[in-house]
Amino acid sequence: MNAFDLTGKTILVTGASSGLGRQTAITASEFGATVVITGRNPERLGETFRLLKGEGHLQLLADLTIQTDIDQLVASLPVLNGVVHSTGISDLSPARFITTETIAKTFRISFDASVLLTAGLLGKKKLAKGHSSIVFISSISTRYPFVGGAMYISAKAALEAYARVLALELAPKGIRVNCVAPAFVRTPMLDETAANYSQEAVNMIEARQILGLGDPVDVANSIVYYLSDASKWVSATSLVLGG
Repeated sequence: MNAFDLTGKTILVTGASSGLGRQTAITASEFGATVVITGRNPERLGETFRLLKGEGHLQLLADLTIQTDIDQLVASLPVLNGVVHSTGISDLSPARFITTETIAKTFRISFDASVLLTAGLLGKKKLAKGHSSIVFISSISTRYPFVGGAMYISAKAALEAYARVLALELAPKGIRVNCVAPAFVRTPMLDETAANYSQEAVNMIEARQILGLGDPVDVANSIVYYLSDASKWVSATSLVLGG
């Protein structure tokens, strides 16, 4: 028996249009899961959908910053055995330039969306009791911060704190809640850092990671562990993927 096998499990992956969300959806399908992917961009979401292995998968468009979209998404979902929250942005700004709009934008996408979707899933009983799993993608920067990352890091830290409380609330139902906290990985988000700052900044980041930059599949494999029965005795943790 392969404890990492996801056959028979239905997994929702948000932010599946690109980056870690896309790779997580693909990897979960390779491990046998039936995958439901959601995102805002129909073209990119369709690209992810075509890369999934196996049959029976679903793609559902939704903007998780809009409550009516969350409600419609929840109503369209089957009962789930796992959820991967991969929605977020990296909008970097020095502390002296932070505004009300900066705070609202960052938290709406990187914190509120995941919390409100989870509330909807629980309210409509869309998570199967017993050996179900919720995974949030956090960041190693909550432990090793960087200049300009105040809002990004604050949202991720809030998400980790929320996940620990959620783990306590859902433990009696057999639903586990964990986070993965990757360092910098080769994704479009890293490309944006190079474009908005400099390639030199990215080179410095890579030099700090003794195993170099990660690949999306490195994170996806760890998420599969949390989704699978291999981690059925693990909850309220945050796994650092630090390179």
